[in-house]
Amino acid sequence: MKTTAYKKLLITFVALSSWLVIHCQQYPDSLIKYLEIAAKNNPAVRQKFSEYQAALQKIPQVGSLSDPELSMGFFLKPMELVSGNQIADIKLMQMFPWFGVLRNAKDEMSLMANARFELFRDTKLQVSYDVQRTWYDLYKVQKDINISEKNIEILKVIERLALVRFKSAPSSNAGTTSSNTGMSSASNQAGSAGSSGMQTMGAGQGNSGSSSSNQPAASMQTASMGSSSGSSGLVDLYRIQIETGELENNIALLKNQEQSITARFNSYLNRSPVAPVFTSEALAADSLGLSLIVVSDSILANNPMLTMLDYEKQSLEARKKMVSHMGYPMMGVGLNYSIISKTQFPMGMPSMNGKDMIMPMVVFTLPIYRKKYTAMQNEAELMKIAASENYQATANSLQTEYYQAIQLYQDAQRRVKLYGNQYQLASKSFDILLKSFSTSSSGLTDVLRVRQQTLDYELKQVEAVADFNTAVAWLKRLMAFSQIQ
Repeated sequence: MKTTAYKKLLITFVALSSWLVIHCQQYPDSLIKYLEIAAKNNPAVRQKFSEYQAALQKIPQVGSLSDPELSMGFFLKPMELVSGNQIADIKLMQMFPWFGVLRNAKDEMSLMANARFELFRDTKLQVSYDVQRTWYDLYKVQKDINISEKNIEILKVIERLALVRFKSAPSSNAGTTSSNTGMSSASNQAGSAGSSGMQTMGAGQGNSGSSSSNQPAASMQTASMGSSSGSSGLVDLYRIQIETGELENNIALLKNQEQSITARFNSYLNRSPVAPVFTSEALAADSLGLSLIVVSDSILANNPMLTMLDYEKQSLEARKKMVSHMGYPMMGVGLNYSIISKTQFPMGMPSMNGKDMIMPMVVFTLPIYRKKYTAMQNEAELMKIAASENYQATANSLQTEYYQAIQLYQDAQRRVKLYGNQYQLASKSFDILLKSFSTSSSGLTDVLRVRQQTLDYELKQVEAVADFNTAVAWLKRLMAFSQIQ
């Protein structure tokens, strides 16, 4: 018993493993996988990240002192001094800016680096949104192709039913026509015999003759009805072929659109334009995870563009402080070292003969040209005002985008529910009409009309779900909510 159970378990495991292998080969990628690839390989994202790293390298540049200056001079002929002959002169000088200049410069560059990081985040979010939106567009096109192909299959079924009706129409009409002809000839013979045998029944003969003369007219009317029924069946076949031709042309157009959207999608992932892109068989409606009331506040609090502009405004404030401190004198501390050689004096050797001279030095800059410092301060202030206005303009633009996304979100939500119900009702109506058409109790026009409604509602339901998920992705992009890190 244990061996049998073990074999069954092993067979089940092998079957499950085979299914997983086949499933992974058929659908190796998913939307989450594509988002991860785009976050790693997208050129725009990598560019903004490199710019952020470059901005970080500016912090130690502006936060360091200027390089010390070393000057060296040698005399071609030693200069005679009282204490000896001066051979060379060496000077070393280090300049120091006013207190707070370096600190404010580091703050400015740190804040600018933070702004670059927020720009990198915004680019990453935008690429993520573009990938999702394009993926949903591709999903809609592929489902439209599938529905159109299914439509062609349904038309083929209707064409077979119409062909059966068309073939059965002439035989029945022929039988009706021959029987009517036989009846009319028999009545004519009876009428002629009655007229030769009974002369006293003239009035009766007239009535019988008129009745028999109406029989051929009825037979001709029946024959014309059979002919019109046959031509109607032929027209139905032509209409079905016209519908099929239009659908085939629409499928060819959709496949061209599929290639274009696939190339655009692969460009976000930085891979070959013809690389295959897999979509889901069935798409479920996504969830926002928040109520619409708090979305607007979340956008103003978390959107990276607003955060970036806020960092820029803070960096300009630090720049203004730095520029105001640059208007104060700079101080330099240095050392002058003179190399002196000994010399021979006839009257004796002085005590300082041949001793090198060391001279400490202090240097101050005199910022007496105030116009440039005033202009620098005014520039920083105006840039700060511009950043504030840009912040407000961006916030207004985000609010506009928020209402557009909310409109798309609510409209798609309504359409998902509406077209789901409409599709169910149209499917039931189409099944009933198709059965009635097979028994010749309903016309082709009603069948084609309801069939078109059914497929239209199915496609509209797919588009509504894709639009709903696109709206959710749009709102998450505005709120800086990312599914990838």
